[in-house]
Amino acid sequence: MAQGIVAAGADATAAVHGSRAKGRDMAQVGTTAVLALVPEAEPLLKVAADADPRVVRPGVPAHAALLYPWRHADQVDARGLERLRAALPDGPVRLRLSSVEQRDGFVAVAVPELQAAASALRAAYPGSVPYGGRFGQDPPVHLTVALGADADTAQAVADRAAALLPITAEVSALYVVALTDTGWRGLAELPLSAIS
Repeated sequence: MAQGIVAAGADATAAVHGSRAKGRDMAQVGTTAVLALVPEAEPLLKVAADADPRVVRPGVPAHAALLYPWRHADQVDARGLERLRAALPDGPVRLRLSSVEQRDGFVAVAVPELQAAASALRAAYPGSVPYGGRFGQDPPVHLTVALGADADTAQAVADRAAALLPITAEVSALYVVALTDTGWRGLAELPLSAIS
């Protein structure tokens, strides 16, 4: 299970795609997400933390959010998890992280290989509009490297992250996580198994 998904204290409320620096779009306790963990991308987060520890989410591993928010943790049940599983791709997904994006203090790496899976999950739950609809109904999948950085820090992080690319990885499972008052906790692992 996603044991590493724990963010402590005040940082927990902004741990997945919230803006701690600007104090907006903060996740609430009970918020859930469907994530692809990408441990191979941890060096990108280290680059950001080395530049300014405030622009990373402590305790949250490198990941791409495919569905955020999903539903309240109290509503996660076997039927809902089965509906997610039915929308998943058959077999692991190979990633090639190769493109850094930067805008307004936000630095990310595109993860287009997970777009079909994200779109399928979002279609299965059309009421769970990603990021509250700020980026449309089906925004591009990305791995956040830095959030809320000043312009100079964002540029430095983007440049250093680009120097580490490409990174290849394979996603063999997705994880449903929920925000608790002590951080993000894994609720379920959704293996990407080939159908036999």
